[in-house]
Amino acid sequence: MKPKIVIDKNIPFIQGVLEPFASVVYCDGLEISSELVRDADALIIRTRTKCDAALLQHSSVKFIATATIGFNHIDTEFCAKKGIFWSSAAGCNAVAVGQYVASALSFLSEKNGVDWNEKTLGIVGVGHVGAEVEKIAHHLGMRVLRNDPPRADREGAALFVDLATIQHESDVITFHTPLTSTGVYATKYLADAEFFNNLARRPIIINSARGGVVNETALKQALNSGKISDIVIDCWENEPDINVELLRMCALGTPHIAGYSADGKANATTLSVQAVARFFGFPLEDFQVQLPPKSLIHIGKQSPYKAFLKNYSIEEDSTKLKQHPEMFEVLRNHYSLRRESIIVP
Repeated sequence: MKPKIVIDKNIPFIQGVLEPFASVVYCDGLEISSELVRDADALIIRTRTKCDAALLQHSSVKFIATATIGFNHIDTEFCAKKGIFWSSAAGCNAVAVGQYVASALSFLSEKNGVDWNEKTLGIVGVGHVGAEVEKIAHHLGMRVLRNDPPRADREGAALFVDLATIQHESDVITFHTPLTSTGVYATKYLADAEFFNNLARRPIIINSARGGVVNETALKQALNSGKISDIVIDCWENEPDINVELLRMCALGTPHIAGYSADGKANATTLSVQAVARFFGFPLEDFQVQLPPKSLIHIGKQSPYKAFLKNYSIEEDSTKLKQHPEMFEVLRNHYSLRRESIIVP
């Protein structure tokens, strides 16, 4: 008998791939229920599906693949106790988020007349995404400060700085951490009132990590009190019911689509299918979503800001959300996936 696999219908490039080997059910991620997964063998999901005891306690699920870089929507402790294996698509959309940050910085440069050359960018969380953002910063001529305590502990502190240095020396601070609530490296409300009170240079704050990394109440107070100069938010607390007042205050606010490139989605689907194939023994270990070749961004002979904005204009996505915040989930689920480009110095 073929295994039953429940798949979030909003995952692109996946329909038809697993049908020869499994009984496949497609469903909106928010509508995946305990009843639906009771006799399921595997799930392929996004962040909207909370994989916890409420969903899985009475199910036959053996494997979960999340087509996302983060996995805080999976109760990993419960899965371990129940013998449920899982995988994520770590790094799948790193380039897309890097180019999102590039577009945000380019928009703010043109809007405020700021040249980022020799300004300081503080990156909090230097994993796959943070490393791509660092590359972007170098293309813009920025000085980069790297904060990543787990990596600093593993690799040595020489290449990293503490959070106090980020707070005192950064003109822009961008967050790229997972969201964790416990442990020595917990990131829940990493940017809280105390964090903002210790800022020295009225930086721009960018959050395209997870909503709970930044305390939104403290963020609003920081802007109102002049501790920060501007806000760019892609990831929000309480999605999709986001804080509309905060959205109005943002220079740019988008519906959690920083990583929504066709290339990133293709990578996520590829990794998810491969993970399921390995687990069940399907002959799809080498499966790869195929896309047309990427275009090039030539920044050597023109303003890098114009080049990045030509590649992706973030303002359009922000305007749509500000006009219709109640359509957060619709804008996200029906987003026209942009393409990534290769940057040529």
